[in-house]
Amino acid sequence: MSSLQQRLTARIDASTLKAIVPPVSNKLAQQRSIIEQFGDMLPPLLDRFEVDTPLRIAHLLAQTAHESDLFVTTEEYASGAAYEARTDLGNTQPGDGKRYKGRGPIQLTGRANYRLFTAWLRKINPDCPDFEANPDLVELFPWAGWAVFYFWSEKKLNAYADRDDLVGETRVINGGRNGLDHRAELLAKAKTVIAGLQGDGMSGRQVFPVINRGMSGKAVEDLQRALAAAGFYLQAIDGQFGAATEGALKVFQRERGLTVDGIAGRETSAALAPYLKG
Repeated sequence: MSSLQQRLTARIDASTLKAIVPPVSNKLAQQRSIIEQFGDMLPPLLDRFEVDTPLRIAHLLAQTAHESDLFVTTEEYASGAAYEARTDLGNTQPGDGKRYKGRGPIQLTGRANYRLFTAWLRKINPDCPDFEANPDLVELFPWAGWAVFYFWSEKKLNAYADRDDLVGETRVINGGRNGLDHRAELLAKAKTVIAGLQGDGMSGRQVFPVINRGMSGKAVEDLQRALAAAGFYLQAIDGQFGAATEGALKVFQRERGLTVDGIAGRETSAALAPYLKG
């Protein structure tokens, strides 16, 4: 790890999380508690599990912010009944769905994950609880924080972050594309906050969050403006990523020798950045 990376991870704390998420006024005490406890754990764990680049840190913080409802809860709001008999999650016994519902800032879910989390953490801390036997403990710190890094490291999510692949990363975490717009907004904010901590280390390379068809908002407007300035998008700037935007993006990617996938990721964003600035 470079000294720059080391300095960056040391500066990630509760104040970083507060800068990424807005205060939730009716749950402020709970939000502050989670932010303070999780923030205190971050510097050593970011180092230990090599979540030590601006992209990796931004992705982890954005995903946990979304999964925890802006750091308001470490327990899934739903009952967990939807996970009943989900053998792919290791839920083989009656009641497992509710018993092993999502917990922790990453929403660890399913009997199998609770069992594997126990085995994983006991290699680091032999005295840690048995989370399969005591699943409610995953809601509490420090275990809630460790659960984030168990899931992140075991699912190799650093690799997705390195590619700025929010879509693929979300599929691993959530099983689909749930909340993708909100995750993208949080990721854009996290990148901005972290760039401020390290100077301009992320500027010029990541103008857009990863965005794709079906999304909407300011980031899509910026994408459309850049494509229009480059001469590829001829429709109204409406902030809606539909067929016209995807088609224009694919033509741009083809012309620039980029991967033609219709997704504005890191390389495509970098190629479009001069047009947005202009």
